[in-house]
Amino acid sequence: MPVAIVTGAARGIGAATARRLVADGWNVVLVDRCADDPALSYSLATPAELEAVAAELGAGVITHVADVRDADELASANALALDRFGRVDAAVASAGVVAGGGPVWEMADAAWDAVIETDLRGVWNLARTVVPSLIEYSDGNARFVAIASAAGLRGMPRLAAYNAAKHAVIGFVRGLAADLGELGVTANAVCPGSTDTPILAASADIYDLASPAEFAHHHVIGRILDPAEVAELVGWLCSPASSGVTGTALPVDGGMTSH
Repeated sequence: MPVAIVTGAARGIGAATARRLVADGWNVVLVDRCADDPALSYSLATPAELEAVAAELGAGVITHVADVRDADELASANALALDRFGRVDAAVASAGVVAGGGPVWEMADAAWDAVIETDLRGVWNLARTVVPSLIEYSDGNARFVAIASAAGLRGMPRLAAYNAAKHAVIGFVRGLAADLGELGVTANAVCPGSTDTPILAASADIYDLASPAEFAHHHVIGRILDPAEVAELVGWLCSPASSGVTGTALPVDGGMTSH
């Protein structure tokens, strides 16, 4: 069975991705920080949420508490996957946070750092700790997938740090794909639109909206996305069927960036 490491796996798109991969016959290491950040205005996932996902998915799924900002902690996740399952075939960088609210020149250093370190450095840390294993066990079908955002394709008011991080994730993935070249590993970014996750709820607070549902008007389909819809693309990108796709940024945004 193929093996994946998924960060941000306790809830949202990360948890949905784990569900999709398990349904496709993967073993999965679920990684999440499981602790709040005082620089952020909303609560992050809890250990109980991470364990609940693991319990739901059953055998072949293990958990690992790690902060993606710490490369050593992600290296431990990679070592755990190798020890338990003997290989790593895919890495999905789904961990992310959001902060904003005012003009970027008024943003606190701690909030800026929380976004850039988690959303960008976290992707780099996952790549530099897991890609060597992907290369070793690739069989020509290893995958690296990063969750970027529609905010990586266009500017968003009050979210300059998030914009910066997600644009950089797309650039990083393109460079990573070029470095991987013919080594049997592809690298791609997925760019969700407004998706029903805690980050969307936090974004609604940033814009003083009564409900995250108000973001639906940005989508030509007229509704918020479900995390499972994003996970469908991630699952495909992790599969052998996507072997000819690398260095891309693929939107799952309900048409948000189509106009």
